[in-house]
Amino acid sequence: MKHLIAALALACAAAAQAQTFPSRQVTIVVPYPPGGLIDLVARALQPFLQADLGVPVVAENRSGAGGNVGAEVVARSQPDGYTLLLANPSLAISPTLYKKLNYRPVEDFAYVGRYGSVANVMVANPSQPFKTAQELIAYAKKNPGKLNYGSPGYGTSPQLSGELFKTMSGTFIVHIPFSGAGPATAAMLGGNIEMMFDNIPPQVGNIKAGTVRALAVTSLKRNSALPDVPTLDEIGLKGYEVVSFFGLAARAGTPRETVMRLNTALNNATRTPKLREILESRGAVVVQGTPEEFLNFIKAEIAKFAPVIKRTGVQVE
Repeated sequence: MKHLIAALALACAAAAQAQTFPSRQVTIVVPYPPGGLIDLVARALQPFLQADLGVPVVAENRSGAGGNVGAEVVARSQPDGYTLLLANPSLAISPTLYKKLNYRPVEDFAYVGRYGSVANVMVANPSQPFKTAQELIAYAKKNPGKLNYGSPGYGTSPQLSGELFKTMSGTFIVHIPFSGAGPATAAMLGGNIEMMFDNIPPQVGNIKAGTVRALAVTSLKRNSALPDVPTLDEIGLKGYEVVSFFGLAARAGTPRETVMRLNTALNNATRTPKLREILESRGAVVVQGTPEEFLNFIKAEIAKFAPVIKRTGVQVE
């Protein structure tokens, strides 16, 4: 009887919480450092989500382990909708890439909704002798192990982009992981690495300014923000495709009413012309959908990436 009473009390408390949500600050945990795609799209969304919810919304960077530190923070938070994860490809990549995770991507989250996707771009320091992706491949084959490519870290779609590129092009390029896109870009600009894979939005300004050279994008179609940059599929790596996604997730067990309130706020935000303009101008494709659609998308991405990661032979302790 005591257990039944306790269960009923918890159910009543959850229902009451859901009815009053939100009544205080909502935090979006960004599992990467400032400057990269995930940070940019979180901060672009923040004011629009805040306006719809009517409470403060803040973005908090909790980086480390290829996005897994931030994911674990949310997986262990209270299931009340006040602590959200800026969900990203690491949730689909990490189950295969890492030997051990302290969270379960499918079971430990209540997915709110996906709100965009974006391709990655292969960029190089302009001082390098190759000016196209084809020239890079030829150079790498003549100089195996001489080139270093950077990424925002293990378990990110840019890292997977690099490993898939090496596999499909038959090249040996050394991977140098960084703690985010910003540090990797700084290393490339400083000449410490020759090239990198990164999400398109953080690199658009650098590409247009000429401080980095764009060689190819990782989508099957050219990106509207970089219409003159070819795809890797175009230059001969047929079927090559790696794209990033971003959305919101709460901890599993968050009341359904709370999840749906957040989903409504998210979809309302991405209907706003100003937010769409911000995201699309940086190379993102805006999407909308339900929590169920996002969960099914995550499951499909895990299934898609698993064999690709296994083929690369890369696994992280």
